[in-house]
Amino acid sequence: MIASFSRLSLLWKILLSTSVAITLLFALTGWIVQRNAVETTKRAMEDQVGASFQAYQSLWESRAELLSSVSLTLSQMSDVRSAFGTRDPATIRDTANELWKRLAIKNAVFLVTDAPGKVIVSVGGMPIAEQDVRTAASRFPEQVSGLLVRGRHLYQTVFTPVYLEGVPQNVLVAGYDVDDLVAKQLKAATGGSEFLFLLDGRPIASSLQPEAARQIAGSLAAHPALERVTIGGLEYAARRTQPLQDIERRPIGDLWILRSFAGASERLAELRRNIILLWLFAVAASLALTYVLAQRIVEPVKDLDRAAAEVARQNYAYRVNVVSQDELGRLARTFNAMCNSIQQARQELIRQERISTIGRLSSSIVHDLRNPLAAVYGGAEMLVDAELTQPQVKRLAANIYRASRRIQELLQDLLNVSRGTAGEAEVCNLRGVAAARCESLLPSVEAQHVDLQIRIPEEIELPLERNRMERVFSNLVGNALEMMPGGGKIQISALTHDGFVVAEVSDTGPGIAPEIRDSLFEPFVSAGKKNGLGLGLALSRQTVLDHGGDMWAESEPGRGACFRLRLPLG
Repeated sequence: MIASFSRLSLLWKILLSTSVAITLLFALTGWIVQRNAVETTKRAMEDQVGASFQAYQSLWESRAELLSSVSLTLSQMSDVRSAFGTRDPATIRDTANELWKRLAIKNAVFLVTDAPGKVIVSVGGMPIAEQDVRTAASRFPEQVSGLLVRGRHLYQTVFTPVYLEGVPQNVLVAGYDVDDLVAKQLKAATGGSEFLFLLDGRPIASSLQPEAARQIAGSLAAHPALERVTIGGLEYAARRTQPLQDIERRPIGDLWILRSFAGASERLAELRRNIILLWLFAVAASLALTYVLAQRIVEPVKDLDRAAAEVARQNYAYRVNVVSQDELGRLARTFNAMCNSIQQARQELIRQERISTIGRLSSSIVHDLRNPLAAVYGGAEMLVDAELTQPQVKRLAANIYRASRRIQELLQDLLNVSRGTAGEAEVCNLRGVAAARCESLLPSVEAQHVDLQIRIPEEIELPLERNRMERVFSNLVGNALEMMPGGGKIQISALTHDGFVVAEVSDTGPGIAPEIRDSLFEPFVSAGKKNGLGLGLALSRQTVLDHGGDMWAESEPGRGACFRLRLPLG
C-alpha cells in the first residue's frame, strides 16, 4: 500500500490526502453531531414523557374534581334533598334524570342508590354493586373517589352521600368510563403521547392499535423496568405512572405513558442525509479548489524536476522560469543561481584542468626528452670536436640512434593522445600480434631474467588495428618488466567465451600501488616508473574500447597484477 502510494504523482497525493482528511473530519463531525442529536432527542423524549405525565395528572385530577364538585352540588340542592326525602323511587328517578340532563356532562355516567347500596336510578349504564357502596360508606361523610373494574371496563368514580336529618339517605355515584376514547383524548391533550391502561398485565384501554397494545403490554409485563420498548420497528420511550387505585386505595393496575421515536428517527435520518450531502458537496468543492491550487504548486515542481534531469545530463545552461514570489519562486531563483554557479565552476575547472594538463604534459615532455636529447647533443658534440676511432663513432651513432628512436616514441605517444578516429581493422592472429612486440623486448626480458610465456591458441583470430593492439601488449609487458627488475614471470593467455576473446597479461611483480588503483587508466598516472608520460595504460584502454571491448585490472599487493582485455570476435 505504501509502495503504491509512493508511485503516485504529487498532484494525486495531494488530492487523495485532502479527500481522506475531509472524509475523516466530516465522519468525526457527523458522529459528534449525531451523538449529540441522539442524546438531545433522548432527553427531549424524556422531557416530553414527563410533560405528558404532568398533563395527564392535571387532566385526570380536573375530571375527578368536576365529578366531585357536581356530585357535591347536587347533594346539597333543595330539590334533590326534597325528592330524596319522599323515598319514592319514581320521584327520585325523575328528578335525577332531569338534573343530569341539565348538566349535560359529556361521556359521564350517574347513579343514585339508597343507603344500603341498591340502585334507584342509573343514567349511562354503569354497573355497580351494593358492596361498592358499603365499602365507600366506611369513609362517609367524605366523598370517596377511585377506580372500579367491571368486566373489561374501568370506571373513574366519585361516591357522594346525601344526608337527611343527619342520617345517610341516598348515595350519588358519578363517573367516567375509562376506555380507548379517554386514552385518545389524553393523547390529544398531551401532544401525541400514547396511553396504555393495564390491569393484571393486559390492556384495558389504550390509544394504540389493539395488536400493538397487546405486544407492548407483554413486553412491559415481562420487564417492568423497561425505559424503551420496540414494537413493529417503532421504538417508544416508556414511563410508568403511579399505580391505579380503587376506592379503597389499593393498586389495581398500571398506567404507562409512551412516546414514539418515529418523528425523532425521521429527523435523525434527515440529519444524516444532510451530513452526507454536505460531505459530498464539501469533498467536491475542496477537491476542485485543491486541484486548482495543487496545479499551481505542482507545475513549478515539475519544472524543477525537468531542470534537475537536465542538470543530471550535464546541461548546466538550463534555467527555470520564475513565475511567483513565494517559496517555490525563491527555490527556482536559487536553482538558477546554483546552475549558473555550477556552469561557471565547470568552465573554470575545465580551464584549470587544461592549464594543469599542459603543465603536466610540458613537465613530462621536458623530463622525458631531456635524457635522449642530452645523448644526441653529447654524441654530436663529440663527433664534431673529437678525433674518434671508427668503433667510437659507431658507438656514438648507436647512442644517437637509440635516443632519436626514444624521442620518436614519445612524440608518437603524444600523437596518439590527440588521435580521435580509429583506423581500418583487419583480421589478425592474436598470438602473432602479442608475439610481434614481445620480440623487441626480449633483450630486457633476458637481462632481467624474466620468464615470458605466451599461451594464446593459434586458432584465435579477430578483426584488429594491428599496430595499435601491438602497442597495447607492448605497454602491458613493458610495464611488467619495469616493475620486476630482479626477475619474475610474465604470462600472456587468452580464451574465447560467448562471442568474445578474453586475454590476460599477468605478472608476479609487487602489484598495483593502492594510491593509483582508482585512477589507473587516467592520463599521466604512473607510480614507480623512471620513464614515460603516464599515457600507456590510458591509450591501451582507449584502444580496446575503440575495438568494442573493455579492459580492467586486478591486483593484490605483493602478489602481482593481472590485466584483462575483452575483445569481440566479429
